[in-house]
Amino acid sequence: MSKVEDFLSAKEEGEVIEAIRLAESETSGEIRVHLEKSHGDKDIFERSMEVFHLLKMDNTKLSNGVLIYVAVEDRDFVIYGDKGINDVVPTDFWESTKDIIVARFKEGNYKQGLIEGILKAGEQLKAHFPWSENINELPNTISRGNATKE
Repeated sequence: MSKVEDFLSAKEEGEVIEAIRLAESETSGEIRVHLEKSHGDKDIFERSMEVFHLLKMDNTKLSNGVLIYVAVEDRDFVIYGDKGINDVVPTDFWESTKDIIVARFKEGNYKQGLIEGILKAGEQLKAHFPWSENINELPNTISRGNATKE
């Protein structure tokens, strides 16, 4: 699996977007998925922080954005949570969420890995940032490619 376009079918992408919508339905938190070919010569965590900023995920009112960044060709990913969510989740939360995604990715079930990771992040967002007035601050679409502006 090396092409970003082949990572998810249109149907699978729709199911991932629906999982984002569901996970965000009872929280003020925001979840995004970004797919790109490679993180290039940058460290994957550094690249995910850069994409987080480029997608304006650091502009949420409560600093409660979560990005699942996938470098398809590199066969690697990062879950990046903003300060607001990182301050309140258990210390092993992101690692346990990553383990769920990895298990599905190893089976070749990328869609299910993303869905399960999104829903798990959504549970924590709901617990710590419950919905009061559901204003969707960021789009629920999956972004692709080398994020430079949006």
